[in-house]
Amino acid sequence: MSTYTTTSASAAVGEDLVQAALRAGRALGKDVADVPVIAIAREAGISRSTLIRRLGGSRAALDEAVRAAGVDPGGQAPVRTRALDAAAELISTSGLAAATLEAIAARAQCSVHSLYASFGGRDELLRALFERHSPLLQIEDFIDGADGDLATTVRSLYGLIVHTLDREPRVAPALLAETLARPGSPAIQNLLGHNAPRILASLGGWLTNEIQAGRIRDLPLSLLIQQLIAPIAVHMLVRPAVPQLPGLELPDLDNVCDTFTDTFLRAVTTSPGRRRAR
Repeated sequence: MSTYTTTSASAAVGEDLVQAALRAGRALGKDVADVPVIAIAREAGISRSTLIRRLGGSRAALDEAVRAAGVDPGGQAPVRTRALDAAAELISTSGLAAATLEAIAARAQCSVHSLYASFGGRDELLRALFERHSPLLQIEDFIDGADGDLATTVRSLYGLIVHTLDREPRVAPALLAETLARPGSPAIQNLLGHNAPRILASLGGWLTNEIQAGRIRDLPLSLLIQQLIAPIAVHMLVRPAVPQLPGLELPDLDNVCDTFTDTFLRAVTTSPGRRRAR
């Protein structure tokens, strides 16, 4: 696996050959790895034999130099996809601190420069990872289209949340654990600063409408959102760690959603008739 920098990889091959390969790929509408050597040689203004000689007898060095320049040559998943997969595995198994750009690049078989070219930096990579593995996007879409009664909406929302938090790799629970352990870390503050306004706009807007309709008591939005999300999120965080002891059995996730729905409704609704999610 390579951790070449752009400078070292391009210098070994020659920046002129890298650019010739990229131009040939664009002209043919193909990935660089699928462009014939003769087409690259023609684009570079040299013979095929000269190109092969400059590449040391194999085009693998050219593909590596193209990759180090921040462009995936083809033949494998794009850098962005591989990097997000690698970061997810690292965070799920070893926590947020393990997901350095160097570690991600090594696992994704790309250069650190490629990560900068694809994302702009670690903060942006983590934001993209959060988008992929957190339930936030699904929550936004769900709330935008929610038209059921309060109990049905809350129960469906909980089903969406547990489905997202229960799947592997467990990125969202790992980020939640990191938030609880190190709330002041720059990475967590970056994620919160980017996503908290979206949560407030989505869930906050829906809860405000429920308050105005008289279905939910007029409580501070921040507390309502915590009352809605925190219990089930914490349950999903600790659920895998609960030991399997005689007499201590976890309910299935459907029962978990039913119970937390009922608990939320009992805590915040104004009408006793609306307090059961059955």
